[in-house]
Amino acid sequence: MNRTTSALARFARRIAGIMAECDYAQRRMLALRTMPDTYLPHRDRAPENYAEFLYRTSGALRQEPAAAGRAHGRLVR
Repeated sequence: MNRTTSALARFARRIAGIMAECDYAQRRMLALRTMPDTYLPHRDRAPENYAEFLYRTSGALRQEPAAAGRAHGRLVR
């Protein structure tokens, strides 16, 4: 009985990990698709005026995680 419970617990953790990874990928793709910079022809150039700067920053901004969040191979969100 104990081996069956242990196997079920490992299986549930594996499924939960897969679901968490799918959720992260879905949220990341939504953020990338809705970023205004994605659709600009010369997105590597600096904005030419303040209005363009405001347009570019109107989408979701990428935030760098704290050092504690980057440690130990954790996902960057």
